[in-house]
Amino acid sequence: MASQNGKNKLRYAVVSLGWIVQEDVLPAFPNTNNSELAALISGDETKQEELGKKYDVPAYTYEQYEECLKKENIDAVYIGSPNHLHLEHTVRAAKAGVHILCEKPMAVTEDECEQMINAAKENNVKLMIAYRLHFDKANMEAVKIAQSGQIGEPRFFDSVFSQQVEEGNIRLTEPLENGGGSFYDMGIYCINAARYLFQDEPTEVFAFIANNGEKRFEKVDEMTSVVMRFPKERLANFTSSFGASSTATLRLVGTKGDLRMDSAYTYAGDLKQEITVDGEKQEQSFSAGDQFGAEIQYFSDCVLNNKQPEPCGKEGLADVRIMRAILESAQSGKPVKLGEFKVEKRPTIEQVIQLPGIDTPDNFVNAKDMQGNG
Repeated sequence: MASQNGKNKLRYAVVSLGWIVQEDVLPAFPNTNNSELAALISGDETKQEELGKKYDVPAYTYEQYEECLKKENIDAVYIGSPNHLHLEHTVRAAKAGVHILCEKPMAVTEDECEQMINAAKENNVKLMIAYRLHFDKANMEAVKIAQSGQIGEPRFFDSVFSQQVEEGNIRLTEPLENGGGSFYDMGIYCINAARYLFQDEPTEVFAFIANNGEKRFEKVDEMTSVVMRFPKERLANFTSSFGASSTATLRLVGTKGDLRMDSAYTYAGDLKQEITVDGEKQEQSFSAGDQFGAEIQYFSDCVLNNKQPEPCGKEGLADVRIMRAILESAQSGKPVKLGEFKVEKRPTIEQVIQLPGIDTPDNFVNAKDMQGNG
């Protein structure tokens, strides 16, 4: 497939213009070889005007969504809106015959994920969930190491992902039931990493939510700690937090050695790996490069060459079902068992796309949030 401009480039509309979109998504398009920014969709008039002018593309309101897709000959949308709006924005694009690259978490509930999957299928469009680390060399090298036997049989996984989030951020104003809070936003990285390192799905979760009583955490978890049981009696645990200093580490311990990653989930700077086997340490560092450009380029390639993207809707559903079980466990104070769940394809080193880093903007337009609220 070639898009309407005849240059084998997909024309994208970016939906919602929060911090992460302004910082990394919009500047990433020129870094790809098969994608171009063609339009913006936002609920904020200032963002529409200023960013439309900055990138020299037309900007539309949410109410003009379908008009934008048709008038601007849009091939695909990048959805960066708040989690509880992913379903609406995906279904509207699918019904318009437009392919969808949707930020994670895919949605708030399993039912919403299923509706998104069905909408894409019924309208014959591709749906990919934006797991940027599935194209990151450091994380996919970790998958290779875990499966190689270098550290023996992987037995347990441990991860911490935290930061301080200011009051008023969209991730604090939306309640847990709407996909707000730390484990929807940050814990999903730990869940997904445990799944791709173990190459399996958890069978049971046990979770605790803690809250120090600050006003900013009235609607969400300050922090959540989770233990996940995997087949073959393997365990994974993680803590996510919006009220602690910045950390992003993971450790996979096997029968012969262990793999540790610092800045494991970052999209800027370097991701560092340390492998220890029989007391001998090996260290290596990987540049994050442009992870957002990589996932956009990968998705465009899937559309242009009619390939099924690896982080598909079912991959998004896999994490959301676990997050709902975490919420249930934390509220009930009891472990929650998960039914059997099959994932056809998992990320591997073969799908790494290493693009050079980009220059990110110094100034942002009405973007206090790190995800998207318009």
